[in-house]
Amino acid sequence: MKPKQLGLVFVVFLLMLSLGCTAKGGGAAPEAAAKEAAQSPQAAEKNPEEMPKLVLATTTSTYNSGLLEVLNTEFQKKYGVLVEVHAVGTGAALRMGKDGEVDVVLVHARSKEDKFLEEGYGINRRNVMYNDFVIVGPKSDPAGIRGMKSAAEAFAKIAQAKAKFLSRGDNSGTHTKELSIWKLAGITPSGEWYEQTGQGMGKTLTIANEKQGYTLTDRGTYLAYKGKLDLEILVEGPVKGGDPLLANPYAVIAVNPKKYPERNYELAMLYIGFLTSPEGQKLIAEFKKNGEQLFYPDALVDRENYNQYLPVTIHGLYNEQGEPYTGVTLPPKG
Repeated sequence: MKPKQLGLVFVVFLLMLSLGCTAKGGGAAPEAAAKEAAQSPQAAEKNPEEMPKLVLATTTSTYNSGLLEVLNTEFQKKYGVLVEVHAVGTGAALRMGKDGEVDVVLVHARSKEDKFLEEGYGINRRNVMYNDFVIVGPKSDPAGIRGMKSAAEAFAKIAQAKAKFLSRGDNSGTHTKELSIWKLAGITPSGEWYEQTGQGMGKTLTIANEKQGYTLTDRGTYLAYKGKLDLEILVEGPVKGGDPLLANPYAVIAVNPKKYPERNYELAMLYIGFLTSPEGQKLIAEFKKNGEQLFYPDALVDRENYNQYLPVTIHGLYNEQGEPYTGVTLPPKG
């Protein structure tokens, strides 16, 4: 055989050997290859019905603002996990968690969250982000609350003027905050001027706009709907130097797998990890509407706040300012 022919045979032999080794190696791990393919973004886009599913209950503000779509889209691309969203008020979201209908909740009412944790329905609570509540109303401002620094005093003026006020009335985080403000003002709202919509934040803003009334809203949803509304921010929250009472922190909590072992705790923790990761926090920080930031990341901080993990009534002997909670016996020093 000539050297040229010998070289050709040798090349063919190497090629066949290479193919044989590839086939042999590939046959040893088809399951791993299939798993890798199933977790790829391309597979996630093509076969959503075959993707693992995480069930989330959250507030209407995260949904209506558009932030949730951004976060969940990126989560799906990264991990090949489909997120089934139930956008309801915080009260309803926590109820779904208590009933074992979801894997994880994203909510914003600390008192309700603490009860959820105390009763053993949720674990591994983590701060995610914050914005604030604002009081919006018609430009004419019939109650004269524009620029007031106290939300409770503004509510008192609205009640005194019997100006139209639209309440969500749905046991949501926003409704819970509203009721706490009325209580601080020493007022039990009632009468024709006070109307409960029983709707989410977007719908309530729309109704308030139609009736030219006041309402309490989270800043994020207001900014998302601003172009469709003839309502203005009349009383600011702490994001822009207003009443600290109007702070609005959001948290994510996994449903306790001890109570509901059928829930997907692993995916819940994967989602919590994503929301509180540098990547998730960056997405939150960069999410804007009309050039304005809607939410502020709150998971990555210089000083750890251990109160976030457990109910403040159990673990948090001190509040955010480092002051003791009233009625709590502090442990002896040393």
